[in-house]
Amino acid sequence: MKLKIGYEALITQAMAQIETVPLEGAQALLDDPNIVFVDIRDIRELEREGMIPNALHAPRGMLEFWVDPESPYYKPIFGEDKRLILYCASAWRSALATETLQKMGVPKVCHLEGGFSAWKKAQLPTIEKVSKPPSA
Repeated sequence: MKLKIGYEALITQAMAQIETVPLEGAQALLDDPNIVFVDIRDIRELEREGMIPNALHAPRGMLEFWVDPESPYYKPIFGEDKRLILYCASAWRSALATETLQKMGVPKVCHLEGGFSAWKKAQLPTIEKVSKPPSA
């Protein structure tokens, strides 16, 4: 099968259209109440690797639905006029997701340089993602 465009080209195109926040700059934003770090990784990745403190988990597969006020899955945090910093493991999914949210009209969206793996490698703060206990 020959694709019209591969994932690497999609990522390159997205990176040319979006803002990337450097790790050093991102760490300084951790306590800013006008910033929301949005972890778009799968829940299993969060449970295995941890996450950035106070980050919002918005699975990549639900992101567009959670952002759109017309969606039955809309999450009000996305309408609070805060700057969103998306991240995934390696900044590939977050690049594509950031580009998509820009196309949707989300005004203050960017992504994290290098993703969560770069964040951890730089020994920046992380927390454990604890699974919710099963319902009784």
